[in-house]
Amino acid sequence: MEYDAVADELYALRPEEFTAARASAVAAARTAGDRDLAERIGALRKPSLAAWVGNLLVRALPGEVEPLLRLGEGLRQAHHDLDGTQLRELSRQQHAVVRALSAQARQLAAEAGHSIGDGTQREVENTLHAVLADPEAAQAWASGRLVKPLSAAVGFPAVGERAVAGGPQGQSRPPAAAAPSRPDRKADGQQRKRVAQARRDAEAAERELRALQDEAAAAGRSAEEAKQQVDRLERRVGELTEELERIRGEHQQARFAQRTAREQARTADHRVREAEREAATAAAQLERLTSANT
Repeated sequence: MEYDAVADELYALRPEEFTAARASAVAAARTAGDRDLAERIGALRKPSLAAWVGNLLVRALPGEVEPLLRLGEGLRQAHHDLDGTQLRELSRQQHAVVRALSAQARQLAAEAGHSIGDGTQREVENTLHAVLADPEAAQAWASGRLVKPLSAAVGFPAVGERAVAGGPQGQSRPPAAAAPSRPDRKADGQQRKRVAQARRDAEAAERELRALQDEAAAAGRSAEEAKQQVDRLERRVGELTEELERIRGEHQQARFAQRTAREQARTADHRVREAEREAATAAAQLERLTSANT
């Protein structure tokens, strides 16, 4: 028994199944004589509903984890370097991705037996925003062992706060800087390259994420079609089962009627034979009486 395997198994369960399964794992570790492992397992905390949904998203759609993490890296770098217009565009992309993943998480939770409310879904969305804003939050989410939903302690800076140009109306423009020296121009060129690379990474991550979302949606539709087919076949099986039971009942009744008819036929045959014997006896007696009178 290994700690990581047990923890992964426990956090893959629904919240209502966690406590009993944890107690069973602790008992198994104690039986094996591993007291330290039993204590570590016993210290694992039951996840909240929102944390469980976040873990479910990681486990059910593992292909979306890495693209989201890369998108977070690109967004954090872009927020450090880009101007206001680009920041606003990346912020729009961020919210679109979070909404899409949140909707998928809600569907997965419903399929697993939990219909989550708007409050829980907001906590899931806050977790995803934290994943994009905070590398430590991203690492915690990717482990699939969240105990409670995450929130970004320090989120992305507001658009315009870091922007040199294109900020909100009423914001004074900074004074013009002196012409940069050659080393400064070289540094600026390197920074622009880093910014361009960060933008490409973010866009590539978003494209990959959208492709995976499309793939997941197609798989979901296929699963729904398969479920409908299973439901139709189960209904047909039920109908055929009822028909079979009805036919079996009719067959039993027919066999009973057959046995009754056979008994009646044997009784009638027996009575016919008795009547024949009685008729023969009567005829013989009549013949003797007739002969005696002549």
